[in-house]
Amino acid sequence: MAKKEIIDRETYKKIKKMDRETLTHFILQYGDELLGTQGKTIDLPALEAELSKIKGIGGKRLNEIMVVIEKFLEE
Repeated sequence: MAKKEIIDRETYKKIKKMDRETLTHFILQYGDELLGTQGKTIDLPALEAELSKIKGIGGKRLNEIMVVIEKFLEE
């Protein structure tokens, strides 16, 4: 099985010179880009519909749960 290069040589050299703060920012940004290219998204209406099927979760509790989920997705 062939190895797939994730980071090219030029990026590797830049990373070696970064301080911790810059590296942290780079990793978070790079991770977001990777997730974006994979196309992972959450269908909130479908999630809400599935959660509403759980016994014991009423409309008010469901709304509270959805607010928390949306808050985490915005970050």
